[in-house]
Amino acid sequence: MRYPDAIQNVLDELGRLPGIGPKGAQRIAYWLLARDAADVQRLTDGITQLKDTISFCPTCWDFAEGGEDCRICTDQRRDSTLICVVEEPRDVMAIERTGEFRGRYHVLHGSISPMDGIGPDQLRIRELLARLAADGIEEVILATNPNVEGETTAVFLAKTIKQLDIKATRLASGLPVGGDLEFADELTLGKALEARREL
Repeated sequence: MRYPDAIQNVLDELGRLPGIGPKGAQRIAYWLLARDAADVQRLTDGITQLKDTISFCPTCWDFAEGGEDCRICTDQRRDSTLICVVEEPRDVMAIERTGEFRGRYHVLHGSISPMDGIGPDQLRIRELLARLAADGIEEVILATNPNVEGETTAVFLAKTIKQLDIKATRLASGLPVGGDLEFADELTLGKALEARREL
């Protein structure tokens, strides 16, 4: 049995969203049908406004409004000599939530993954190198994900950045706070040993 076309169209579109399977799409569609028209219109208006007003910052490639530089790039209180390189805009938010970083960012929009056909030319690496040549940067923190693709990207960037006489550092990785050694895998434990520091 097939749903009426209007429902099926919504199910198909919802099913294209990341993390939404057929059952999730069905729950959302039923929820939308049960809401007042005003509730659904607010959601529709929010999505339309999102697409109309949000773009990428022409400096760091994080989210910005109206084609202008983002709020971090225009904040004069930020340390302009320090850039933290991340894979995705959501990584900027994760680091900002710590309250520990006061520099600027550069978003690559992915990581090097030869298996997926993604090389340096498919990322915002060219734009990063242009910034490093022009901005008087002293240190670049490579905050790519601690997986194979993230490590590959970090190694590639570190080699390239060091040729520019700029300090390249990597986020430490290792044991989570509150974790037990017996449950740590060998790679995580090894990384924790490598990143040890003097007390």
